[in-house]
Amino acid sequence: MEQVYLDHAATTPVRPDVLNCMIPYFTNGFGNASSVYRLGREARKALDQARTTVAEILGAEFNEIIFTGSGSESDNLAIKGYALKNRAKGNHIITSSIEHQAVLDSMKWLEKQGFEVTYLPVNELGLVRVEDFQSAIKEDTILVSIMHANNEVGTIQPIAEIGKIAREHGIAMHTDAVQSVGSLPVNVNELNVDMLSLSAHKFYGPKGVGALYVRSGIRLDPLIHGGGQERNRRAGTENVALCVGLAKALEFAEAEREQINPRIEKLRNKLIDGIMTIPHVRLNGCREKRLPNNVNVCFEFIEGESLLLNLDMKGIAASSGSACTSGSLEPSHVLLAMGLSHEIAHGSLRLTLGKDTTEAEIDYVLEQLPPIVQRLREMSPLYNG
Repeated sequence: MEQVYLDHAATTPVRPDVLNCMIPYFTNGFGNASSVYRLGREARKALDQARTTVAEILGAEFNEIIFTGSGSESDNLAIKGYALKNRAKGNHIITSSIEHQAVLDSMKWLEKQGFEVTYLPVNELGLVRVEDFQSAIKEDTILVSIMHANNEVGTIQPIAEIGKIAREHGIAMHTDAVQSVGSLPVNVNELNVDMLSLSAHKFYGPKGVGALYVRSGIRLDPLIHGGGQERNRRAGTENVALCVGLAKALEFAEAEREQINPRIEKLRNKLIDGIMTIPHVRLNGCREKRLPNNVNVCFEFIEGESLLLNLDMKGIAASSGSACTSGSLEPSHVLLAMGLSHEIAHGSLRLTLGKDTTEAEIDYVLEQLPPIVQRLREMSPLYNG
């Protein structure tokens, strides 16, 4: 096969129908949505419709949607913006040890500003325990941020339960739903959240645009100053084309989700079952409470980057929990938090399916993967067969 793309958790291609909806706002409909003349009013109308679409799908109100430049920006705005605006109420924040780096780095930045952050542990399946959250609450706790579904191992967190407890204690609840929006039913009221982050390029929309839901009454300090756009919460001329693309992609994803998910889950389960026949392999994350497209495994006695390079030579695009930084290979913080050793975590592989993934592609991966694993193990001094 020429190319098997199994890294949809990293990014997805823009749907042709989404691209077609965006093109007019790059060309004839290029107006500034803040302008009062016809070209500007037409851009404003498109932007308002995009905001309406996103709000309706999330169960939110029109003025509760802020368009941003990415899911990372949405996380930063929610966490830093809320903490700084509400510092007089308290300085304690709760998050989990397996969050996306956009959340973890925001927390580290707030710690430098004098905030106290509690990082909740997870169990061996990557699940936050509700009782751990409850025990972590203090009198000065003002914010909790727990991701809806983990970007590496796909585990779905008990957000509705955590959000209910947070609300009972008067604590604002944020969830990073970048991986779940478009794949799971996401309703901000059913999840009991006050803020929710999403990103278009995870559900076949364009890169460079995200959104943040902020419940009415929640006040934030803006990160970007310089204009009154987004109701004074995010300065900068709105990128109408990208916002239209986000809304249209979300509309398609929501309309197709119930039809597509069963097929993807079936292929995912076939892939998991096939991989698990390879000796010395571990499935990471919860088998049941899992994103429908996520497969994350660890192979003992091999290193993830070598596995990725060998798969790439066979035309298979995947990812690893390891990241090469400053010349040193660091294992996934998510896998380490789940209790895996450094040695095993180094051999991680994440395969994430998409709406167009075929059974023939899964068969091809299951044909190519075992001999690659065996060849790499034979080169390892730790492997004795």
